[in-house]
Amino acid sequence: MLEDTTPAAIEDLAALADPMRRRLYLHIAAQPDAVDRDQAAAALSIGRPLATHHLERLVAAGLLVPEYRRRSGRTGPGAGRPAKLYRVADRELRASLPARRYEVAADLFASTLDMGGGLHTLEDVAHQRGTTLGAEARSRAGKRAGAARRMEALASVLADAGYAPLRAEGELRLVNCPFHELAQRHRQVTCGMNLQLLRGALDAAGLPEELARLDPQPGTCCVKIREP
Repeated sequence: MLEDTTPAAIEDLAALADPMRRRLYLHIAAQPDAVDRDQAAAALSIGRPLATHHLERLVAAGLLVPEYRRRSGRTGPGAGRPAKLYRVADRELRASLPARRYEVAADLFASTLDMGGGLHTLEDVAHQRGTTLGAEARSRAGKRAGAARRMEALASVLADAGYAPLRAEGELRLVNCPFHELAQRHRQVTCGMNLQLLRGALDAAGLPEELARLDPQPGTCCVKIREP
């Protein structure tokens, strides 16, 4: 299942603010098969046009996926037009303000356990994972980009990852910690993991890893990054 915590996902979740639409979505989610408009209308005791309106609104928000199928199972001439059915999209939406990325930490921890490793293995895994962020930054910056442009692109990638970067006084300050609750309870493990994640990103972006250092401050990420 794809997990989505972007600002657009929050807008999509607003589609469920309507009580009727929310009931419809939960009804379809509980069904073993896709649902047509007549079934949806009957389940909520509403008219077919109103059911169609809510179904299409949920499709527009990416919460339902339409499919077309002949309910009779027959094909060929005389089989009739396929019915439009609706099923829940394979997408998990979570609204978190500010953004958190606990699923990233969980995946890193699980990968480390699969390898039978400890803290050093976790940091190695985090560093490797960070290279995917750095590679994206390098791609955004372009092949001929200098260090300043690569840092700008990295800030853009980190913003998408939930860090809320702020460039000020020769530093890239990360205003938001995507692993906030974990860092509060397990600071050494979480901050060490985060440092290596960001160093991996710097390395893959073509920037010195040493630009990232631990500097825990209240209300911000534990890592600060110096400008090159």
